[in-house]
Amino acid sequence: MASTNSHRSCPMNGHLAVNGKQQTVPEEDPMANFIRPDQPSRCTWSLGTTETSPHHHEPLGPKPSVLPSILEAVGGTPLVKLNKIPQSLGLKCNVYVKCEFLNPGGSVKDRIGVRMVLEAERQGLLKPGCTIIEPTSGNTGIGLAMAAAARGYRCLIVMPEKMSNEKVDTLKALGAEVIRTPTEAAFDSPEGLIAVSQRLQRSIPDSIILDQYRNAGNPLAHYDGTGAEIVEQLGGRVDMVVIGTGTGGTMTGIGRRIKESCPDCQVIAADPEGSILAEPEELNQTDVSFYEVEGVGYDFLPTVLDRTVVDRWYKFNDRVALPLARRLIRDEGLLCGGSSGGNLFVALEAAKDLKEGQNCVVVLPDNIRNYLTKFVSDNWMEARYFKESENCYNQKWWNEKVRTLPLETLLTVRDDVPINDAIATMKQNNRTHLPVVDGTGAIKGVVHLPNLLSKLLNRLAKPSDLVRRAIFKQFVKIDHEENIGRASRILEKDSFVLVTRQELGATPTERLVGVLTQRVLFDFVADRTATVDNENGN
Repeated sequence: MASTNSHRSCPMNGHLAVNGKQQTVPEEDPMANFIRPDQPSRCTWSLGTTETSPHHHEPLGPKPSVLPSILEAVGGTPLVKLNKIPQSLGLKCNVYVKCEFLNPGGSVKDRIGVRMVLEAERQGLLKPGCTIIEPTSGNTGIGLAMAAAARGYRCLIVMPEKMSNEKVDTLKALGAEVIRTPTEAAFDSPEGLIAVSQRLQRSIPDSIILDQYRNAGNPLAHYDGTGAEIVEQLGGRVDMVVIGTGTGGTMTGIGRRIKESCPDCQVIAADPEGSILAEPEELNQTDVSFYEVEGVGYDFLPTVLDRTVVDRWYKFNDRVALPLARRLIRDEGLLCGGSSGGNLFVALEAAKDLKEGQNCVVVLPDNIRNYLTKFVSDNWMEARYFKESENCYNQKWWNEKVRTLPLETLLTVRDDVPINDAIATMKQNNRTHLPVVDGTGAIKGVVHLPNLLSKLLNRLAKPSDLVRRAIFKQFVKIDHEENIGRASRILEKDSFVLVTRQELGATPTERLVGVLTQRVLFDFVADRTATVDNENGN
C-alpha cells in the first residue's frame, strides 16, 4: 500500500479568510512547497507476494448490538440484487450492488475518513487540539467531519465550487469549515484545492492534512473492509466487480483483495469522460472539459491508484450516468447518487458476456442527499438537456422562441475590473445579476447578488478585489432559438438564464444576447393567460 504522508504546520505570513476568519498564509511563491498528489507510490504490493505487510490491518468482525460511537457503524454495508434493470437489458448473470450509500455519512468515503483518522491517532500524528484539513470533492470531507465531530477535532474542508450545496450544508452541520476553489483550477494550480489546503496547513498551528491522495489508509480501508466484505458476502463467488475511480483508493483496495481471494474475477474500472485515469491513454481522448457527475475522475494520477489491478477500463458520460442513477432510484428503490449511474452503465456493458449463475458486483458510492437540487430535480435535468421538457398543460406559447421575449437590456462587466464597478452598475440599473465577460467577450460567469452578498459577508472577497473573485458559475445558458417552454421550466427554480446565440464562422463562437429573468417570464405568462381567459369568456 502507499505510505502514509501527513503535513504538519509551520507559521507563515499573509492572510486568507476561512469561514470569515482571517488565517495567516505564506506570502512567498504559493507553489514553492507544493507536495504533489501524483508522486509514484512506494508500495511494494504485488499479486502472489508472500512479503509481510508493513501496515496495520483490521480484520472483519461482527458488529456489537450497541455501538460505542457512530464511527463503529461505518462499513458492513449490504449487497443487494438488482431485479429489474439488468433483466430488462437481457443480462443473464446476477448483478448485485454494494450499497455504500448506506454508510452513516452517506458514502463509501466514510470508510477512509474514519480509517485515516484512527491511523493518524495510532501513529501519534493526530492529538487533542489538532485541526484536520482535507482537499476533497465533498464525500471524504463528510467522512472526516463526522470522525472529527465524534473525536473532538476542528475540521477544515477545501472543495471545488462544482460540488453540490447539499454537501456544503452537511459539512457545516457537522461543524466543519468550508473553503471553495474554482472548479476549472488544475490540480497543481495555486488556486486549486490541493495547493490551497497545503497553504492553510502551513499557516494553522497543530494542523494536519491526512491526504487521501497519498495516505495508505485510503486503500487499506477497502482492502480490509469493502473488498473483504464482498468476498465474504458472496462466499468467494465473485466473477466481476465494477468500481468508479476518483482518488483510486477504492479501486486499489477492493481490486487487490479481490485478486488475492478470487483470481479469476474481472476488475472493471469506470471513469468519466473528461478524466485521464483510464488505460489505454486513447480512451481519455475527448472534447469534454467539464462533467456534472461528482466524486469520480481526475486530471492527474493519484499516488494511491494502482492501475495494475484493473482488467478493463470503460468510460461513461453525464448523459448516460444521471438518467440511469434516477432509474436505480425509481425502478430498484436505491436512493443513490449520480456516479452510481455511471458505474451501473459500465457494469451493464462489461457484464454482457457473463453467464447465468455468475455474479457481478457494482459499487454504489454515495446517496441521494447530496443531489436533491441537482440530478434528482426534473428542472435541473431539463436545463442541461438530460431530460425532455414536456408541455403537460398544453400551453399555447410553449413552442414560441425565446428571442421573441423582451429581454433585459444587455449589461456586462469585465472579469478584470474591481467588484466595486460591478456593484455600482448593479445599483444604477437595479439589477441583481450582471454577466461577466473577458477581453474577448467570452462568458466567464455572473455577478449574482445572493452569491456576492455571501462572499462579502463571509470576507471571502472585498469590494476592491477583481470581479473574477466573485463570479457565480452555477448558472444556465439557453440559445435564443430555444422554445419558451423549456426556459419556463428552468425559471421555475432559477431566477435568471443567460440567452446566447451561435455566430458561425471558421470557429463558431457563442455570444451573449441578454438575460431572461423570472419577472420577464412572469409578465409574459400573465398577459397570455389573461388573453386566453378573455377569449374563453372567463
